[in-house]
Amino acid sequence: MTKGGGTIIKGGSQARCDQTGRCRSRIRTQGAIALAAALLSSCAVGPSFKQPAAPPVDHYTAQSLPPQTASAPTLDGAPQRFLPGQDVPADWWKVFGSPALDALVAQALKQNPTVEAARAALRQADELTAAQRGALFPALQAGYSVSREKNPVGTLAPTLSSGAELFTLHTAQLSISYLLDVFGLNRRQLESQQALADAQRFELEAAYLTLTSNVVAAAVQEAALRAQIDATNAILSSERESVQILKRQYQLGSVAMTDVMAQESLLAATEATLPGLEKQLAAERHLLAVLAGRFPGEGLAERFELAGLTLPRDLPVSLPSRLVRQRPDVLAAEAQLHAASAQVGIAIADMLPQVTLTGAAGGASTTIGSLFAAGNTFWTAGASLSQALFEGGALRHRERAARAALDQAGAQYRSVVLAACQQVADTLRALELDADAVAANARATQAAGDTLAATRRNVELGSSSYLALLSAEQAYQQAMLNLAQARANRLADTAALFQALGGGWWNR
Repeated sequence: MTKGGGTIIKGGSQARCDQTGRCRSRIRTQGAIALAAALLSSCAVGPSFKQPAAPPVDHYTAQSLPPQTASAPTLDGAPQRFLPGQDVPADWWKVFGSPALDALVAQALKQNPTVEAARAALRQADELTAAQRGALFPALQAGYSVSREKNPVGTLAPTLSSGAELFTLHTAQLSISYLLDVFGLNRRQLESQQALADAQRFELEAAYLTLTSNVVAAAVQEAALRAQIDATNAILSSERESVQILKRQYQLGSVAMTDVMAQESLLAATEATLPGLEKQLAAERHLLAVLAGRFPGEGLAERFELAGLTLPRDLPVSLPSRLVRQRPDVLAAEAQLHAASAQVGIAIADMLPQVTLTGAAGGASTTIGSLFAAGNTFWTAGASLSQALFEGGALRHRERAARAALDQAGAQYRSVVLAACQQVADTLRALELDADAVAANARATQAAGDTLAATRRNVELGSSSYLALLSAEQAYQQAMLNLAQARANRLADTAALFQALGGGWWNR
């Protein structure tokens, strides 16, 4: 303070006040303005959500990924190339080059009830978000009431200025209320609901991906079963021919009856495997019909064979940092984490003061025509402040519960990310080994076929025993079945890789 009563304001010019206290008044005014500005800025309490960091790795498996898989001189034996960084196409199932598969997937996406339910759940979530957004605006209500009343003029003062004993009272009013979102309660509630809607949006994408993957997997399995059935029928034909040969040799006295009976027993055992394969094929056909939104009895026009499915040669491989932005399940877990973060802010805001502004205006009269005449109108305006003082610790425990739920959502998110990386790693390794299996089974089938043909000729010439023929037939049968399954495994794991990478929905 200076001797003349002036005050020096640091950081700029000087201001001099007289003894009337105008300086203090100015300071109080400035403080009130600052407080009002802070309230109107409506900071939102609680943690602000930040997107989780990307995985700190750039590979999936401990071993380096080879440029391509092994090759084999057989159907579906071509090498597959791994292309790091290549994007996944939106209609990834089309890489298998099957018009029948493309048509069935299109039907499934259009008619499957699971996808339809996921769409409805998303619409519900969006509407709930829109409803929550309404809390950010003032609530306006209109009201009208009419009542027939009798005034006890002999006991109480007249209700009406006219002193009439019997009257009809009409009242109309418009009222408004607005909860100042000082600490962000409404905005955190909207943030949480929007995050839940985002989670449901990614659940829908996950439903699309699961459905298309199931259709492709079922189609591949159908093709594999048809190949195994064809191989079994070919083996049955060979074994029936062997029975006839042995019967002729028995008639010539070159083999014993026990040899004929053993071959017939092998034929019966092979025939017994056929119903099981037919049963599995029927189940896959029923599954495909249901996935396409049909009843099993309606049947399918589409038919799948291994020869009608093309093995994709180029395989995309997304980096882990990109994978977490592609997988619908990871993004849904992130949205759940976001919702849990907003719930912490809601729990904190519930413990802080709530400021509500209210107002009303209207009129009252014994006749409708004079409701808003001079002297019949009224209005009110006010504000209220409420603060919870004691609720037995409930609010504090709710905040702690919200923070625990946030920790849980964070752990669940990390678990989903780890599972996603594991699925990609498993699939990449499976594709390497599938190629090796196809090559090995192709060599085994070729060797078994050559052995069987040579053994059959020797048996016809009488230079080999029947037991050698049985052994050769069994080896060839198993080799053909193994090759068919190996080819199917390679196709199925290729589809699994596209699923593990997220299915390309972001390119749709």
